This record gives sequence, structure tokens and C-alpha cells, in this order.
Amino acid sequence: MKIELSDLDKDRIIEMAWEDRTTFDAIRVQFGLKEQEVIDLMRIEMKPSSFKMWRERVQGRKTKHEKLRSFSEGRFKCSRQRQINSNKISKR
Repeated sequence: MKIELSDLDKDRIIEMAWEDRTTFDAIRVQFGLKEQEVIDLMRIEMKPSSFKMWRERVQGRKTKHEKLRSFSEGRFKCSRQRQINSNKISKR
């Protein structure tokens, strides 16, 4: 099944994928994309050099995979971080 995403959804997925503490599981819950589908989207939507930098950054990063995290609850949020209004998960 191919999921149709708006440009706004694609932008939000890319933003979430760049965030260190947003897991691939959270992206799957919100948008229905598996980790490999997120990787494929990033490959298509980003410049090759940016994609390579992102892959090096997230590959093996424990915070991107819920089962590998050393903490179960609690999230770090910088005091300067703006409120994200389009994030469906935060509105639960």
C-alpha cells in the first residue's frame, strides 16, 4: 500500500527524522511509515550530501529506536524550542 503524503506531511516527517529523540516508531504511529520508508523518503526529498550526513547521524543511534533507549519515559525539550502545532502525537 502506497501512502500519499502532502508536502506539509513530508516536511514534518523530515523534521522528525532529523530530531535526535523522535523515534522511527513515533513517525510510524503518526504517519504510517516504517523505518525503511522514512529512509526512502529522505533519500528522495534531500540532496545526496544532506541524505548522507543524516544517515551517518542516525545509523545506530539508540535514541531513534524505542527498544534501544535507556529511558522509557520523559523527553528532553529545549526551553528555546518552539511549540509544534502539527504534531498529532503531542495532542493526545
